[in-house]
Amino acid sequence: MNSSATKNMTAGDPVKLMLSFSLPLVAGNVCQQLYTVTDTAIVGQGVGLEALAALGCVDWLGFLLFGTAQGFTQGFSIRMAQQYGAGNIKGLKKTVGVSALLALAVAVIATVVSLLALPLFLRILNVPDNLYDMANLYMTILYAGVIFALYNNYCASALRAVGNSRTPLVAMIVSSVTNIVLDSLAVFVLKWGIAGAAYATVFSQFVGGTICLVKMRRTPELCITKDQIVHDPSIEKHLLTLGAPVSIQNAIISLGGVLVLRVVNSFGTAFIAGYTAGGKLYGILEIAALSYSFAVTTYIGQNYGAGLKDRVQDGMKKAAVMSLITAVIVGGVMLLFGRQFTAVFISAENAAMAKEAGDAAYFYIAVMAAFMPVLYLLYVYRSALQGVGKPVFGLVGAFLSMGARLVCAFIAGRVGNGLILFTAEPAAWTVGALVVFIAWRAFMKKYLAEDTRETA
Repeated sequence: MNSSATKNMTAGDPVKLMLSFSLPLVAGNVCQQLYTVTDTAIVGQGVGLEALAALGCVDWLGFLLFGTAQGFTQGFSIRMAQQYGAGNIKGLKKTVGVSALLALAVAVIATVVSLLALPLFLRILNVPDNLYDMANLYMTILYAGVIFALYNNYCASALRAVGNSRTPLVAMIVSSVTNIVLDSLAVFVLKWGIAGAAYATVFSQFVGGTICLVKMRRTPELCITKDQIVHDPSIEKHLLTLGAPVSIQNAIISLGGVLVLRVVNSFGTAFIAGYTAGGKLYGILEIAALSYSFAVTTYIGQNYGAGLKDRVQDGMKKAAVMSLITAVIVGGVMLLFGRQFTAVFISAENAAMAKEAGDAAYFYIAVMAAFMPVLYLLYVYRSALQGVGKPVFGLVGAFLSMGARLVCAFIAGRVGNGLILFTAEPAAWTVGALVVFIAWRAFMKKYLAEDTRETA
């Protein structure tokens, strides 16, 4: 069943398998965060503090669209991983074909709806007048290019489902370098400002997706013909039951973030810039967590599909320990060097504003770093539930997490203390982690007691 481009996780040491799968993803996510950080730093240093604030005041709008759309492709890959683990290559190929057509439909709908809704989103966010035009231009370009982001995510997810995390790494490295080069050219040479940063991001996603697609075509388990890209209601229904909860989960997380941003945007340009800088560094904090989540989904999905209960149980215990150790290391490094990291984003054009933004950014980073173990456990247990086809529990956790975010935002707005806003994310992680941990324990108790079950 294996080709050189795939990895069967139904045999071998779980830690070695997940680490070997995760490490390329960690490297890829480092590259992704480097170009995200570089993108933000170039805007902050090359265009100015207001441009940095303009990125920040709509930051969650990007995840609202991309996270919602990409949640579907992440869900689609669950079925792929389960079929690959069960050795059902014929079914896997059919899933690839049907899901490709479904992903295209999602991309078109998401683009149209998001562009029409953008003015409403900006009003809800209460974007300051001096930042409105830049924020609107940036998000319009990103929303118009969502099809390329989905294209990139779909192809990478399909490869990861069959154990190939190396090609997504190569794609991320190439797209990251492309983005950084084009960013610098557009901002510093062509003077396109914030629009140049957006165009560079969209094009780099297209480059990454194309690299992954070429590898899919060369992978026997994933290579399909045009006549296999078909409409099949029964498969589409199952794909949507897997993808929709993940998508809605991401939408709910984003909505909570958007509502927090509305309060953030009332505290002035310097505070918004600091919040933006801290938020971008959060991406570095979650790099390993995100990589582990893909590894856990693939590992659990394949072993669950193969009916290997002991490996499912053993693998999850080891994944939790591995994630906790990593979280402590990552959080400790950021606490020690967070001040230096945040300085990369903030222009010194106005010393007083720069200091205010820097202080806010570091406080935000310090609070999040302290809660890294909670975040990593949230990712691992939520991904395990997705791997066994139970993403709805992550959706429940997302609803409750949004409530935690809103409580923190409400308190911050009422007392006029922006620092309280920085507790919103850790509060949401804590609530979400408790939900998925309890759900996983309940699932495993029932699963281990079963003699037989239906295969995916």
